[in-house]
Amino acid sequence: MTFVEYELTGQVGVITVNRPEALNALNSSVLRELEQALEQVDLGIVRCLVITGAGEKAFVAGADVAEMANMSVAEAKEFGKTGNALFRRFETFPVPVIAAINGYALGGGNELALCCDIRICSEKAIFGQPEAGLGITPGFGGTQRLVRVIGSISKAKELLYTCRNIKAEEAREIGLVSAVYPSENLMAEALKMANKIASNAPIAIRNIKKAVNEGLDLRIEDAINLEVDLFSACFATEDQKEGMSAFFEKRKEKMFKNQ
Repeated sequence: MTFVEYELTGQVGVITVNRPEALNALNSSVLRELEQALEQVDLGIVRCLVITGAGEKAFVAGADVAEMANMSVAEAKEFGKTGNALFRRFETFPVPVIAAINGYALGGGNELALCCDIRICSEKAIFGQPEAGLGITPGFGGTQRLVRVIGSISKAKELLYTCRNIKAEEAREIGLVSAVYPSENLMAEALKMANKIASNAPIAIRNIKKAVNEGLDLRIEDAINLEVDLFSACFATEDQKEGMSAFFEKRKEKMFKNQ
């Protein structure tokens, strides 16, 4: 792959968008290689993913305007469908995905971050949806996920309508990210969190992700039934027996086998 790197570190996979000369902007090639990176993830080994951007300036500065500028309606629709299918795959990927946002996360970059389970950022991070200033709407889910993530229709519409960029601390205040770190510590903190997640029972973590993601779209009664089904399914696993045995034996060390 030319623009995306995938590295396995223990039980954590790290995906890096590596197009720093274009601030890691998303073009068709980057989208295709992100899909290829997900294909490389061995779910028998990997228990958490981290996605970040190469360089010191950008996570992903947006979709590539140079590629979009002369698109026809049909081409734009296909581009939007491609991006949305990929981002939906990140959102529903079986293992948790952490976005380590090291700089600009604008337009498609913010939309990519919104697909991730957890977002943390450096103190230099900048977020925004500048599309209306370019004469278009967000096309990779920004109008739908932003309000769902921050929980405020008013604030989401403000950011979408004004195209105002916000800094890291404001992003934390509105719930767009859960933590802000010094730039030099960001990846270490992301990997620390990923390894903490990876140390827990992987089937249980996957079931939690499924319960949260799917339950949000259900009536509370149906969501609770989904939770009960996923809770009870854990009792068919070796990991449930190991976790509870460790509890009774007062063992800190647990050997979860993903079975």
